[in-house]
Amino acid sequence: MTTGPRNPFLADSENPIAHGRCDQQDNTALAGPRPDGGRALSEGEIQHVWLGPGHFGSLISSPYPDGRRVIWSNGRQQIAKLDYDTLAVLATHTVEGQTVTPRGELEADVAGLDDRHGDEALQHAAGLAMRYLTGLDGVYALLDMDHTMFLGRRTSVVAYGEAVPGDRASAIVERARWPKPDRVEGSFVGVNITHDGRLVLSTDHGWLVCLERDFSSYEAIQVPGAAEQAAAHCARMEAERGNTAYGWVRTSMCTDDEGGIYISSVDHTHRVVWTGERLSTDPADGAWSAEYRNGAGTGSGTTPSLMGFGDDEDRFVVIGDGDDVVNITLLWRDEIPEDWEQLPNAPSRRIAGIGPADMGDSDLPTIQTEQSITVSGYGAMTVNNEPASTPDWLPERGARMLSFFLGHDPAYTPHGLHKYEWDPETRSLREAWVNTEVSSPNSVPYVSRGSDLVYTCGVRDGKWTIEAVDWSTGESAGWWVVGDSRFNSLGAGIGIDDDGRILYGNIFGKTRLLVR
Repeated sequence: MTTGPRNPFLADSENPIAHGRCDQQDNTALAGPRPDGGRALSEGEIQHVWLGPGHFGSLISSPYPDGRRVIWSNGRQQIAKLDYDTLAVLATHTVEGQTVTPRGELEADVAGLDDRHGDEALQHAAGLAMRYLTGLDGVYALLDMDHTMFLGRRTSVVAYGEAVPGDRASAIVERARWPKPDRVEGSFVGVNITHDGRLVLSTDHGWLVCLERDFSSYEAIQVPGAAEQAAAHCARMEAERGNTAYGWVRTSMCTDDEGGIYISSVDHTHRVVWTGERLSTDPADGAWSAEYRNGAGTGSGTTPSLMGFGDDEDRFVVIGDGDDVVNITLLWRDEIPEDWEQLPNAPSRRIAGIGPADMGDSDLPTIQTEQSITVSGYGAMTVNNEPASTPDWLPERGARMLSFFLGHDPAYTPHGLHKYEWDPETRSLREAWVNTEVSSPNSVPYVSRGSDLVYTCGVRDGKWTIEAVDWSTGESAGWWVVGDSRFNSLGAGIGIDDDGRILYGNIFGKTRLLVR
């Protein structure tokens, strides 16, 4: 079973882009560490650096002339460049219009999550969410072969690089900024790159932009349905939910090496094609749009992932749909097999499999996820982000805050991981396993194919952990107790660096485990 090819225009590393590669699978061939049961880590086994809010990703560079690497991290208040080996801060760049919160204040904010309880803890968490996450932009980013980091701000694409090219310790500078043309509606959301080296960006109003990395030229197109639906949907969601996180397009996108760009709108998944000269939604060029289930009405909260790459493999795009109980959903990526019959309760013949992620409880009333579906081989897994309980007075839109900020509190800790697997012999998606013992309150899990383990950030006895689960069987392989709320992933993905070590973003910084 193969994975998507490395994009030669990205940095030559394990993590040059969110979710690891252009296929957005969240896996690596490298062998990650294997725990020996469960134990607490010593201070000498943990590297941690304070950076501020919003440092979800860890973009690892290609080697510099001296053979060493750096880690780029884009946050709410500042861009940071870290030494790959030590996580020491080499340079920072304050984001325009932002003020960097002092470390002492960040430490007090974290302590408040652990020291407070009940309504007092909820009020503190709500304050942090309002202060640090409201209006967050530039979440998705990538690092190219030339040590340039690209991300989409609300109304512009920004390129960051080094003041002295090739000097990994030099200052961070804004190399260029590309203002979004007036005709391209909405705010930038996702970013990826084509295999001929052009940036691809999406907006919450359903536009796709294909942009040269030197910003010299671009092509733009509306996703099918955007012109008729996007503006009204975004206005309604902002009025009902008080924020713009539920746009007509909510997440990033994945790309393949044949020009395919896969993006989900509020009730359809689309394949838009980059022909090498233009963006196309024409079926004659291989483009398609397919409806998915959307019973909750807010659409998919997952970045699409690709599954299957060899000529003799079935090939799919994988999403979590918009039902009250989210379904892991596979859609045929290429032409639908001629003899394929539309599945019962599937709104499109393109849907190849629907797997309810109910964590083994068919009576579960609701479970949604904001994490991309983790894919490795023909397996696809998601996690339970629904808090174990919710105060009666808390609005529905505030429930996610419990898992994100207070997931360590036993009153709110969710449990459950659910994996489905495609069977190419019977051409069906079947349940592989359910684990209801391990918690994963908010992180994006990551698979080490070399160790046959999936890692996630969990909770045990009120402390944050890194959990290792056998990818084939779903059994817990052990865990490491990392500690207090400074180690809360807060929606970040777990990653494996180029030396097989676990590296992840957390509430106000970055953490690496020095275990094997």
